[in-house]
Amino acid sequence: MNRERRGLAWGLGAYGLWGLFPLYWPLLDSAGAVELIAHRTVWSLFLMIGILATRRQWAWIRGVARSPAVWGRICLASVTLSFNWGVYVYGVNNDRVVEAALGFFIAPLVIIGTGVLVLGEKLRPAQSAAVGLGAGAVLVLITAYGRVPWIALALAGSWAVYAYLKKTVDLPVAQSLTVESVVMSVPAAGYLVWLAWRGTGTFFAAGTEHSLLLMTTGLAVTPLLLFAAAARSVPLSTLGMLQYLEPAMQFSIGVVILHEPMPTARWMGFVLVWAALLLLVHDARRSTRTA
Repeated sequence: MNRERRGLAWGLGAYGLWGLFPLYWPLLDSAGAVELIAHRTVWSLFLMIGILATRRQWAWIRGVARSPAVWGRICLASVTLSFNWGVYVYGVNNDRVVEAALGFFIAPLVIIGTGVLVLGEKLRPAQSAAVGLGAGAVLVLITAYGRVPWIALALAGSWAVYAYLKKTVDLPVAQSLTVESVVMSVPAAGYLVWLAWRGTGTFFAAGTEHSLLLMTTGLAVTPLLLFAAAARSVPLSTLGMLQYLEPAMQFSIGVVILHEPMPTARWMGFVLVWAALLLLVHDARRSTRTA
């Protein structure tokens, strides 16, 4: 298998695993969203330390420790990612998988908007039209839901902030994820100890199977590692196409398997989102050919 095919397999693995998460988190719904994210943070730290120990990659720690700016950005990134995961788990475990999928559908549009507002990037006409369609879709969905789809907006917004922060940190993914886990493991471990002291935690209390499943939450970083490997092996245009696999799978799970309601107005909003994404894909392919 050549490098690009291997990278494509890693990319499919990353987005495929993310797409299946709506079937995983409900297995742990006896624990609250905050407890789940705390466990994910602590157990993922053990996993990342194990990976780095296997590779014997420790020299980078000194450079990070000497750079307060890098520390600050990584701290913000870790808080943002934890917030993103907390909102996502809450949505999935409260029968709002479709709304969560919407968040990941509109995330590319929000990232484009962030590039314009924060980095002063210029939009091509097709990108401007896509952002306009996305904004219109959100308004339609607000009407359809009868409320602001805050889960979708929070997921898209926090992912855009996380992407921006990661863009400003020159550190490989494995090392960056390890530092993020270290930063958040202190409050996460403290929260789990507090739950145990109060007797309200579910670790051990909800049975051996539940406890073992909680330990597997650390594996949630696996798609990020696969994504990083894919990003080094396939063109960004290919990776950009793959990113829509995740919300498409989540949307399908929400509608087909979990039978979440989809009235006509909600379908209209999603059609506008998909039209915006098709514009982005078409524009990306055209700009790649003319580059």
